Amino acid sequence: MGADGEQLGIVSTEEAMQKARSLDLDLVEVASNADPPVCRIMDYGKFKYMQSKREQEARKKQTVIQVKEIKVRPKTDSHDLNVKIRHIRKFLEDGDKVKVTVRFRGREMSYASQSGFEMLKHIVSEVADLSKVESAPKMEGRTMMTIVAPTAQKRKAVKPEKTGRRERSEGRASSPADRKQESLPETQEER
Repeated sequence: MGADGEQLGIVSTEEAMQKARSLDLDLVEVASNADPPVCRIMDYGKFKYMQSKREQEARKKQTVIQVKEIKVRPKTDSHDLNVKIRHIRKFLEDGDKVKVTVRFRGREMSYASQSGFEMLKHIVSEVADLSKVESAPKMEGRTMMTIVAPTAQKRKAVKPEKTGRRERSEGRASSPADRKQESLPETQEER
């Protein structure tokens, strides 16, 4: 292929190299498995640069969903639990998944399935308007966990526009540099 994408047909390697050199471009093998191999005359440096720019744009548009973790215990008091639920709601509003973990110690293991499941069920019901359960509560060793994911897309944080200082109606300048100029004593030439 030529520099403009036109087909040049089957050409020997030496002849293709000569054409590339005469145009001050590179000869790049595009499809080596084809019979005969397909080569293209192009500016390889420019091609690599444009390829990296496209990858950067793709990465910029990509949204990263994080998994935040909230840990509670079976004896966590209701007020503390409400604070944790507020944090979960904030994470979900930001578009992140939340892993809720109930950790058991000592004798708490004897009634772990009952109390832990009740606590996770309560937390999930409190955030049901913002989320859906991605993985049901399950026991893993001394912990019981569930993962909730946001139902809505991540909300874009709207940055408030900065408002400038109002001009003073008394005729004074608003910028510090202008104020400094005004405060300087007049020289004899200006009088």
